[in-house]
Amino acid sequence: MGWGDMDPSNGSRLDACFGVFNASDGRDPAQSSIASPWFSTAFGLIGLGSNLFALCVLLSSSRKLSSQARSSFLVFLCGLVVTDFMGLLVTASVIIPYHFIKFAWAKVDPGCHLCNFLGFSMVFFGQCPLLLGATMAGERFFGINRPFSRSSSVSKRRAWSIVGLVWGFSCLLGLLPVLGLGRYTLQYPGSWCFLTLLPDTGDIIFCLLFALLGIFSVLLSFVFNTVSVVTLCRVYHDRESVQRRRDSEVEMMVQLVGIMVIATICWMPLLIFIVQMVLQQLPAKGQLRTLPTETQKMLLIYIRMVTWNQILDPWVYILFRRAVLQRISPGLRLRPSIASLYPVLNLSLRRKLTPSSVLQQWPHVGTAEAASTPG
Repeated sequence: MGWGDMDPSNGSRLDACFGVFNASDGRDPAQSSIASPWFSTAFGLIGLGSNLFALCVLLSSSRKLSSQARSSFLVFLCGLVVTDFMGLLVTASVIIPYHFIKFAWAKVDPGCHLCNFLGFSMVFFGQCPLLLGATMAGERFFGINRPFSRSSSVSKRRAWSIVGLVWGFSCLLGLLPVLGLGRYTLQYPGSWCFLTLLPDTGDIIFCLLFALLGIFSVLLSFVFNTVSVVTLCRVYHDRESVQRRRDSEVEMMVQLVGIMVIATICWMPLLIFIVQMVLQQLPAKGQLRTLPTETQKMLLIYIRMVTWNQILDPWVYILFRRAVLQRISPGLRLRPSIASLYPVLNLSLRRKLTPSSVLQQWPHVGTAEAASTPG
């Protein structure tokens, strides 16, 4: 039986989303200091502004590109930025008003519809960036390491289809508690809803599914990105491949590694914490009905770390673009080789590859030119 079949007036129905945390405690002075409305508002505005700015830059850059590989990569980046922007917008539209109004959840949302929606949003907009990061890493892996295994680069339409599949899969994952597997419950300090870290069968399965899928996505991104970076380093040291146009690949990999590092730092503590708490509470299955206070506070800290992922993601693209790097370092010029991202190396090459040094190394070049010049 799904949640929609339950009677809102039933006490067990209220326990479905209010049993883990007592919503009446939300007016405590200690909790009020933690749930600062100005902190949440500033956090949300910075994140929304950053993602909106990154989206404008992405749209402007996509119109100037002729490279299909780069344009498909920008489609994935655009999907990531849109996901982060909408995630901040949707969650902030519920959490920030709560901090200012301090409404009673049990009275405003007796049917748990708002709590289910907020919990779904947290899971959906949390899992999407991790899956998109793994998808982008996989696309670059095959593009760099297996360039001839595909008939052509991923087109924009196909890239948007892949983004849509990621959104659809994350949506199905977020709907599982609404369909009966697991629960979304109100969390400390009473301003947000998330999955339930209690030793019930449905909660255990859903928590492990969410956490292990996220961990797998991060590890998959790490493997793909590591192999791609090693491949690019080999290309860089290969004399015969010096003239291959690898600037674009290097730029994309720098941005992708930045996204992976941020996701790892922001997400892995929460994912590992969820797995750890669920496994530790297995012996108390059916006995534990509320989360310990320390567990609630730690969960809040890890969720705030996750929020930084949505704020920092857009700045990876904004700052790690060649146009920005060239302004910071004028010696960084566009060249048709992978060495363009290394201004020190470029300087040494310019010193060595002067006309006189070329003639000294290959004297037959000068004689051949003289012989081919018409008298």
